[in-house]
Amino acid sequence: MNPSLKFILVFIISLEISLKASLTTNSIVIVCALLYLLWHKISLKDLGLLLTVPLIAAFTIFATLYWFSTKPDHYYAWVLASRVYAYVLSIACVVKTTIAAQLARSFEQNLHLPSKFAYGVLAALNIIPRMQMAVKRIRTVAMMRSVYLSFWSPILYFKAILVALSSSENLAQGMESHGYVEGKERSAIIKIPLTSNDWCIFVLILFLFNICLFIFR
Repeated sequence: MNPSLKFILVFIISLEISLKASLTTNSIVIVCALLYLLWHKISLKDLGLLLTVPLIAAFTIFATLYWFSTKPDHYYAWVLASRVYAYVLSIACVVKTTIAAQLARSFEQNLHLPSKFAYGVLAALNIIPRMQMAVKRIRTVAMMRSVYLSFWSPILYFKAILVALSSSENLAQGMESHGYVEGKERSAIIKIPLTSNDWCIFVLILFLFNICLFIFR
């Protein structure tokens, strides 16, 4: 499915299950999301993290509503706990199967967001590895001077900010030298198509989801 439609679909599903309590629908969303992730061959490590990390939040919500509430509600406790997994797994379907750069280009081409948004996201994604290398280099240089910069050291972050400012200035100059002008229409090197097949899948999934949401409890 088109990345923009996939994002909108997950957003609508998350919004609707937050407005209407339906344990059956939440369970269906969880099962379908798991099958989708397995179909896309998600690693067992990532799948394990997706199932264990939200467990803390889900268990806390369930315990609060069922054991520590003056009027325990078994059904509603399960509904809210299952929502945590429905949110996490549905978002994972977008994150694990869509490249961030592809999603940014889709927002620009299909949702007609400003080009500076897409280029800003792409620039941020590309600068992250450089910042990681810069932080390692700063810590190595400091250790050569018998100075240990911990993870929470303000000196480390101050130097990293200086490197980021320098990199952003170089990036801006590079974009201008390649002909980028804000607000002007640009051609796309990588096209993100939005086909009728994408719309059919989008409408079908949303239709089936709403049937489950308003029929099942």
